[in-house]
Amino acid sequence: MRRLLFLMPILLCAVVAAHAQSLDAFKQRLAEPTPGATLFNRAQVTVTEHGDAARAAADAARAGQRLYFEGFHRVCVFSDNGPAARDGAFAAKALFEETYPDVKVYVDYEIPYFIVSAGNCLTKEEAIMLKGRVSATFPKAFLKQLKREKSPISNLLDQ
Repeated sequence: MRRLLFLMPILLCAVVAAHAQSLDAFKQRLAEPTPGATLFNRAQVTVTEHGDAARAAADAARAGQRLYFEGFHRVCVFSDNGPAARDGAFAAKALFEETYPDVKVYVDYEIPYFIVSAGNCLTKEEAIMLKGRVSATFPKAFLKQLKREKSPISNLLDQ
C-alpha cells in the first residue's frame, strides 16, 4: 500500500510532463499571444508594400524589359558521341515529346556529345521529381545543372 501511494504521484507527474512535451501542447502555446503589450489588445500583423516595388514593376512592364534567371536544372535523357548520335538524339527527342508533351525538351551539341535534356526546373527537388516521372521511359536519365545560361523567365511560363 505504501508503494502504491508513493508510485501514484510519480506516475501522475510523468503523465503531466509527457503531455506538456507533446507537439499539440507546443502548438497551442505558440498560438497564444505573449503577455505584455498585447495583453489587452489582440495581436495583429500589418503588411505594407514598399512604394518602389510597385513602381519598378510598372516601369519594367512599360519598357518591355525581359526578366532573366540563372542557374536551373534539367533532366538529361540522352547523351552520346557515337556515329549515330545525332539520329539517336532526335529519336530520343521525338519519343520524349510524344510521351511527355507538357515538358519542354532541348537538343544540344556540346563537342563531341549530342545531349537531349528536358525541363526548366528552378530547384533540384523539382528536377528530381521530373527524373522520377521520366525514369520509366528513360532509365538512364540523370540531373544536369545549368549555371552558365541566362534564360528569360518566359521560358518557365511557356511550359
